[in-house]
Amino acid sequence: MRAQLSRRQLLAGAALAATAAACGNGDEDTPSAASPTTAKPAGGATSAALDEAAIRRKVASLLVVGFRGTSAPDWMVRAVRDHGIGGIILFDTDQLTGQKRNIISPAQAKALVSSLQSAGGGNLIVSIDQEGGQISRLNPSNGFPASQSQEQVGAVNQAAHTTAWAQGLVNSMKSIGATMNYAPVVDLDVNPSNPAIGELGRSFSADPNIVVANATEEIKVHRAGRIKTSIKHFPGFGSATGNTDFDVVDVSSTWKRAELEPFQRLIDTGMTDSVLVAHLLNKQLDAERPMSLSRKVVTDLLRGRLGWQGPVVSDDMQATGITERYSTADAFTFAVQAGVDLLVYANQQVYNTKIVDELLGVAVQRVRSGALTMAQIDAAVARVDKLRP
Repeated sequence: MRAQLSRRQLLAGAALAATAAACGNGDEDTPSAASPTTAKPAGGATSAALDEAAIRRKVASLLVVGFRGTSAPDWMVRAVRDHGIGGIILFDTDQLTGQKRNIISPAQAKALVSSLQSAGGGNLIVSIDQEGGQISRLNPSNGFPASQSQEQVGAVNQAAHTTAWAQGLVNSMKSIGATMNYAPVVDLDVNPSNPAIGELGRSFSADPNIVVANATEEIKVHRAGRIKTSIKHFPGFGSATGNTDFDVVDVSSTWKRAELEPFQRLIDTGMTDSVLVAHLLNKQLDAERPMSLSRKVVTDLLRGRLGWQGPVVSDDMQATGITERYSTADAFTFAVQAGVDLLVYANQQVYNTKIVDELLGVAVQRVRSGALTMAQIDAAVARVDKLRP
């Protein structure tokens, strides 16, 4: 039975079914926001070679999806068991309804995660935003210990204090079976009035030395606890005056190249598991695309100049900063073309129980048209595999 196979076995089978599927070199950026570039499949690839099951299985493994419910709804079980999605993302509160979402107690959350891990063969990425302070999905309201914000930790700026604080975060996550934390925030706190970062106490400091020192200690503790991290929000959200969850945010006039420093230093010292890319507009880096959909930013800057060769994670692909400008299909295509590996669909700004089926259909169509290549998808699968438990 499908549910009895591991995700690695299923992906290996899909890879054999699509050995001849590579088409194009994936190096050209798309010229407009209206439609992705298409190219004829290279080497005379046929419809048989571009095996639909292989495309769907591989692309599913690149998706992290959110859902409502303190127990897993049927559509999510099917997404994990039958489609083999890469991961889930848990929230304490549903943004659209204001009601409790996935977490009401430690025991309940652990049971929820366990049920989905069983459906996924044990390789499911169970992700969460557990930054500390206000951005903590596991918190006293649902039975977990309180935690300081990154701002409070950075103000102390002592390794022992940071280590103890991070251990508290890790203990809460491990108690429910979470395997990945979208943290630490390594944005510089250059605008304390920033509604997405500064006002919420999400940055360690405006000083890159303090940011890097505390992020390093936090990541060490996560690694000891076998929980992956994602440094964010590349290439720097600290100067923003808005929140991309709810608006299109442009930092073209406020962003400074100094905001790259924490990312560069953490990459250089090997203290990076993955990098999460923001949906910001920044015309200093790309005159047209938001950062998460920009090949100039993800491939040329992050992978090229900064030298990061590991997994790249999107911010929520259903955030207003994306949906105001792009269709679901085009945003997905542009992100993969840009070099993003793990795509997050939180189902918070909108709630779409058919999002997985829709995206897999888009993937098949875009591979067949040449807008995406199996080489791009295979590379993303290999990088995402590094984030699995």
